[in-house]
Amino acid sequence: MSRTANVFVRVEPEIKEGAEKVLGELGISMSSAVEMFLRQVIAQRGIPFDLKLPERDLPLAFGAMTQEEINRELKKGLDDVDSGNLISSEELKAKLKQEYGV
Repeated sequence: MSRTANVFVRVEPEIKEGAEKVLGELGISMSSAVEMFLRQVIAQRGIPFDLKLPERDLPLAFGAMTQEEINRELKKGLDDVDSGNLISSEELKAKLKQEYGV
C-alpha cells in the first residue's frame, strides 16, 4: 500500500458542486483530479495552464455572475442609495465612457 498525504483546501460550495458534477461524468474522483493537477504542476514546473490578467478592468458581465455575486453587487448599490452616495445619470454616463469606453 502506498503512503499518502492529506491536502486541505477551501472553495466556494458552488465551485465544489460544479466540479464534482463534471468529474463524476468523467468518472474521476475529486482526489484523483487534484492529484492529476499536482502531477502536472511537477511535470511542467508551474501551473499547467495560462494565468493572465484581463487587458483592462471591465465591469462584470451579468450573465457570468453567480447569484451570490449578483446579490452582493445589488446590496452595494442599495447601501450607496441608503447612504446618499448618488450621482446623476449624466455623470454616470460620462464616468462609464471615461473609465470603460462605453
